[in-house]
Amino acid sequence: MKNYPETNFLESFESTISRSRSARTDRSEDWNVLDDQLTGNQRWSTWPSTEKLMRGPKPYPEFVIEDAAAIDTELGVLKTGKEADVFLIERATDSQSALLAAKRYRSPDQRMFNRSSTYTEGRSVRRSRDARALKNGSSYGKLVEASRWANSEWQYLRLCFEAGAPVPYPIQIMDTEILMEFIEDPESPGAAAPRLQQVQPGPERLQGYWDQLVHAMTVFASLGFAHGDLSPYNVLAAGDRLVIIDLPQFVDLSGNEQGIDLLQRDCRNMCNWFVARGLAVDGEELLAELIAAAW
Repeated sequence: MKNYPETNFLESFESTISRSRSARTDRSEDWNVLDDQLTGNQRWSTWPSTEKLMRGPKPYPEFVIEDAAAIDTELGVLKTGKEADVFLIERATDSQSALLAAKRYRSPDQRMFNRSSTYTEGRSVRRSRDARALKNGSSYGKLVEASRWANSEWQYLRLCFEAGAPVPYPIQIMDTEILMEFIEDPESPGAAAPRLQQVQPGPERLQGYWDQLVHAMTVFASLGFAHGDLSPYNVLAAGDRLVIIDLPQFVDLSGNEQGIDLLQRDCRNMCNWFVARGLAVDGEELLAELIAAAW
């Protein structure tokens, strides 16, 4: 869960991007997109195949390329996890280019972890066939489960983004792949933003991070949720900006009997990090504020 690219890996990304962009500038005036042959790490943009509810909220940011002639090029792995891996993708045409993050949930036989039912308490499964398959643990049920987590994260990303929470912009979902905003480190262009656990901010930035964190958790609570697995390892520090990631286990505070306990754990995990860096904050006070926001 800590596998962000090393410096030489980032240089490889940058050289790959440079080569692909220079190739586009060398095309003749009568160039047609069909003249290009896709390589093993490329595909046609999946954007045209997505329906309205499979796309992020409007207005679309500038980095969302809608051109059906765009090509997705996989540049490498940003992060590996027990359930899903995150890849760096360049979506580009001959005149536009954007770096994106593609989170791909693994197939049932490749997963190394099954999420606890602690998180899913209070959630419903609409189709009775899917509910039975999940309960029986069949092969189909495992496929349903993988799709269920991807769909959950997609819905929570959209909900939180529209509510003003600092989460990556959700671009699209296709099967068990979520394409989202790539959070870049503004202090190291081309590199992924580090995790909060990896940084040592000064007093002013530390206070700014705390204010942003409280705002984010308050937005979650006002929507009726706790992150459920919040820690400095799933918060990105993009310069002065915090971005919270990994949302599939969002916990319903009213529908889950353990919701408050999980919210308290989130508060404790985050407060411990800030206290260790010299900021006097209190987890119980934060918990009380969030409960008030929820109700």
